Amino acid sequence: MYKKIFDEIKKYDIIVIARHIGADPDALGAQFALKSIILSLFPDKKIYAVGNPASRFRFFGVNDKIDIDNSHNLLIVLDTPDLKRIDGANPSDFEKVIKIDHHPIVDDFGDLKVIDTDSCSTCQLILEFVFDNKIKLTKEQAEKIYLGIVGDTDRFLHDYTSPKTFALVNRLLEETNIDFTSLYKYLYKRPLSEIRFEGYIYQNLILNDSGVAYIKLTDKIMKEYGVDSAAAGNMINDLKFVNEIIVWVFFSEDVKSGLIRANIRSVGPYINEIAAKFGGGGHIYASGVKLKTWDDADALVDELDKIVNKYKES
Repeated sequence: MYKKIFDEIKKYDIIVIARHIGADPDALGAQFALKSIILSLFPDKKIYAVGNPASRFRFFGVNDKIDIDNSHNLLIVLDTPDLKRIDGANPSDFEKVIKIDHHPIVDDFGDLKVIDTDSCSTCQLILEFVFDNKIKLTKEQAEKIYLGIVGDTDRFLHDYTSPKTFALVNRLLEETNIDFTSLYKYLYKRPLSEIRFEGYIYQNLILNDSGVAYIKLTDKIMKEYGVDSAAAGNMINDLKFVNEIIVWVFFSEDVKSGLIRANIRSVGPYINEIAAKFGGGGHIYASGVKLKTWDDADALVDELDKIVNKYKES
């Protein structure tokens, strides 16, 4: 399939690369690495990486603003299982659509698709595309892909990190010789305000008898600490190794959109179906939802309580 995708890329002079809203390192690494790869091979093509900017991860690149007729162009959608979460592009506007993703299917779209839920990240799939087509990576492209893989595996901690992941990353390091240890600062270096905010989270986290932990982060609280909802969401993985917690949720108020972002994690029961029930989705152990009210947040916690209790009984 990767060779078929490469053949389609060769055909089109204008290619738009999109990813999901609220982009993370995997989505951005895949998007900007693929843009750079295509341009290095075909410098006369026009390649646009679209979507709202992610200020925290601006080191990956700057998104493009375009206003063109896409009826004869190619769209590549990365790291996005559902149509409503595509940022900056509408697949129905394009002549052909390619989808590359590692999430469970929510919406079945795309003329050519690579959907591998066993892959740790979309950046891993981009790396497979590169090796399958014998493409030589530049140092910058390799760094973006590596950071995307590190971001989605949380430095290879998650259980969907496979021997295949390590084999691909090992080959990447051998062939490009990137200084990977120096790259971690781009993902993990943070201002003191975020460290203090993290302390607030630990002090105010609520733990139910079931093993569900949660915290409601209002706009007022986040402003007091000088952080935004994206910063709050980035701290969620730090609770993975707390003995008493089985499932945990960070609710962060986003005043601009009028929504409440819920980031959900689990070390036991699958949570993606609960997320889908509330209009969200994601991985079995890492999912997200956008809610309209705090009552919806309470209802989500109730549902998570139920699945955790059921999980403990089984």
